[in-house]
Amino acid sequence: MAVSAFAPAKINLYLHVVGRRADGYHLLDSLVAFADIGDRVSGVPANGLSLTVGGAEAGGLGALGDDNLVMRAARLYAEDAGAGRNPSPGAALFLEKLLPVSSGIGGGSSDAAAALRVLERLWRHSLAPGASSALALKLGADIPACLAARPVWVGGIGERIEPAEGLPPAGIVLANPRRPLPTASVFRARRGPFTSGGRFAPMPPDAAGLTAVLAARRNDLTEAALTLVPEIGPVLDRLAQLPGALLARMSGSGATCFALFADRAAALAAAAMLRRAEPSWWTAAGALSAAAPPVDESPT
Repeated sequence: MAVSAFAPAKINLYLHVVGRRADGYHLLDSLVAFADIGDRVSGVPANGLSLTVGGAEAGGLGALGDDNLVMRAARLYAEDAGAGRNPSPGAALFLEKLLPVSSGIGGGSSDAAAALRVLERLWRHSLAPGASSALALKLGADIPACLAARPVWVGGIGERIEPAEGLPPAGIVLANPRRPLPTASVFRARRGPFTSGGRFAPMPPDAAGLTAVLAARRNDLTEAALTLVPEIGPVLDRLAQLPGALLARMSGSGATCFALFADRAAALAAAAMLRRAEPSWWTAAGALSAAAPPVDESPT
């Protein structure tokens, strides 16, 4: 049996930095959504663990080797699934990489979360709740949200998640100026006071209402990211000027930015215009997703 799972792009609709722990990790408050734009992880049973990478953005992962988050996640999961089993479970994994690397939309974390969903189905092994949380935190702060793969409120350093029910439909355009931007560098560059939390209720009924609420919130990492990659400024300006754009903002630690639209059709039309105007940028369009993507099985 072959198993595959979609790894959706993670979008921080707003991101407030509300404090800092004694160990240096920043405390966040964010509304995270996922788009129907992303990578895909597939796997089949095998002896041992292996990963093959393909897709338009595969070149960005070339130097990582076995330090790829997908392989790190697979090895940790195999330790739990293999306890008391001889031989240990194995899988041949394939990552179709379509999201740019180090771009603020959780590509690596979403890939790792998709790999865990694939392996859970392949090996018929589920982690205990406590073990799942511990494994997620070993891999990175974005992993808990990416394991949910549906709209969530995020707190702490990323480990506290709560469902954000009722997120309205909206179209989205993503754009990246082809500049990788490591998250740690952005947090180091951040200056200024902390922000208060931004959670709201009830959830607005449509994209226009959602963007009106989001306009009173922000991404607290934008200024720091701009000092490292000034090209983010023109990306935000261009997105804001697209016909039908309701809101333009940077996602996560950048450099990917997004614009929200009333629906998918408006986003697709705007993305086509953006590609003609800025052919060197990475651009993608689709819609926000209200539910986690399914895990698919097919005969080999």
